[in-house]
Amino acid sequence: MAGSKMTSTTTDEMRAARNRGESKTQLAELRAKTPYVWDGEDEDERPLTREEMQVGIEAYRKQRGRPQGSDKESTTIRLDRDILEAFRAGGPGWQTRMNAALRDWLRDHSPR
Repeated sequence: MAGSKMTSTTTDEMRAARNRGESKTQLAELRAKTPYVWDGEDEDERPLTREEMQVGIEAYRKQRGRPQGSDKESTTIRLDRDILEAFRAGGPGWQTRMNAALRDWLRDHSPR
């Protein structure tokens, strides 16, 4: 692999290097550091409680996917490249804009 930083060191060789004190990791430094303790001053730096984390996770899961109650249907359609390029050139939301254009066309061309 070009540019790969992989080595051919085996697990046993890495353990031996660690035992000799030649390890590239700072495991001892990490273990010696004091864990983060909130000072009680800045509310933005307060760590979340387990319950707050769970609420955040559940809220995220509810946001995923199409909103409930949507009457949209997934389909496959073949369109000319120039039409797709024109809508995609407008950036994100091109499918919504295309849907609105079709809706306008239907309003003007549907039998009354």
